[in-house]
Formats: sequence, C-alpha cells, structure tokens
Amino acid sequence: MKLSYLCTSQISTSRLCGAVLLLLLCVYAFATPLLSAQDAASQNLSQILSLPGGNSWFGTDHFGRDMWVRLADALRLSLSMAALCVLTSAVIGVTLGILAATGPSWVDRTLDGVTTLILALPGLVLVLIFAAIVPGSFWMLYVAISLIQWIEYFRVTRAITQRIARSPEVQSSRLMGFGALYLFRRHYWPAIAPQLVTLASFGAASAILMMASLGFVYVGIQPPLAELGLMIVEHFPYYSDAPWLLAQPLIALALVVLSCHLLGGKKAS
Repeated sequence: MKLSYLCTSQISTSRLCGAVLLLLLCVYAFATPLLSAQDAASQNLSQILSLPGGNSWFGTDHFGRDMWVRLADALRLSLSMAALCVLTSAVIGVTLGILAATGPSWVDRTLDGVTTLILALPGLVLVLIFAAIVPGSFWMLYVAISLIQWIEYFRVTRAITQRIARSPEVQSSRLMGFGALYLFRRHYWPAIAPQLVTLASFGAASAILMMASLGFVYVGIQPPLAELGLMIVEHFPYYSDAPWLLAQPLIALALVVLSCHLLGGKKAS
C-alpha cells in the first residue's frame, strides 16, 4: 500500500513538473516578442559571437543576431507546430476511430486498410517526401506530420470504442432510443478522454522532434527563420569558439521534449 502511494505520488509530481516547465517555455516563447523590440533576423556584424550578458542575455550568433529573441522565435514555431498537429490529429483520429468501431463493417475495413498503407512507410520518410514537394513550407510540414499522427488516435479510439460498444450500458441506451451523440457524450468520450492527454503529449514531442530533424538536414524550415534543428546545424561549426551558442538550441529542444514526456505520464488515482 505504501509503495503504491509513493509511486502514484511520484507520477503525479512528474506530471505537474512537466506542466510547469511547458508553461514556462510557452511564456518565454510567446511573451518575448511582446516585450522586446529586437528583430530575430536583424544582423549586427560588429557583435558576432558575443558572450551572454549585457545587451543580449543569451549572446549573439555568427551574424550578430540576438539569441534571446531567436531562441524564443524557434520555440514558438515548434510549439505552434506541435499544437496544430495534436489538435488536427486528435480530431481526425477520434472521429474516424468512433466511425470505424460503430459504423458498418466496410467502413472499419476501409479505414484499417488506409492506416496499414500509411504505416507501410516510415513516418520520417513520409514527412521528407512532403517536405521535398514544397521546401521550407511550415504548412506542408504540418500536413505531413498530422497525416502520420492521426493513426495513433484512431487505433486507440477504435479499440476503446469497440470494447464499450458491446457493454450492457451502451446496449441499454440504444434500446431506450438514445442517439449517437448521447452515446458519444455519455459512454465513449469519458473512456477516450483520459488517453488523449498521453497521446497528445507524446505526439507533441514527436512533432517537435520531426520538425527539428528536418531542419537539421536542411529540408525543413529555411533561413532566415529560426528553428531549433536548423539552429543546431548552423551553430555546429562554432562549437569550439562559442560552445554556448550550440548548447542553447540543444537545451531548448531537450527541455520542451522533456516537458511533453513528463506531462504524458499517467495520472495519479
């Protein structure tokens, strides 16, 4: 009993830490443009690779650009991508999952075939194909990542809904004449919703890592926009002269992914 209490308390604390860390990163990313008049693309060649402190809290990069502002821009871009992908994937996946579980058998077979077809290609390869169609497009990356991530929501939703649809409670509601909307609100959604937090958290981390991976190989967001993966590869040649410059996007990427993973922990009962 005592061990179980300690485990659930630890899990709950981890989730709280993840939420606080993610909130702090969001505040930094979205509040910086409102509080700073500095342009992330503005160059000052007389202040190249300056140390953190003074006029620039995080120093400047190899073009004399303010890293405090650029890092905020990169985080804001990654967080926006994650939020859009999670929202789109969840809506599509949950809707299609419920249709597959409660609709005609041909709908389930068709959707199952579509997911199998998409899963036949590695996710990152599929995103690379879309990124090559319109290089540097934020919206093309969003479509590509969402196209991959909705499958997880679909599979979890379909499995949960199929189990609940056979329960005596749902059968009784149907015999009493309640419609599909009532069944969704009363029976399906309460069972699906707790799983969405975990799926959304890990999905957000996956979207951010995918976007950074594409930037790292120069097929994602293009300069002069600030993006974490692109910043890492741009700063790598200066790791010996300005190691703090390379460390900043690496730490930012690690923190935002860590916050999502902590947030995706199981909720304490």
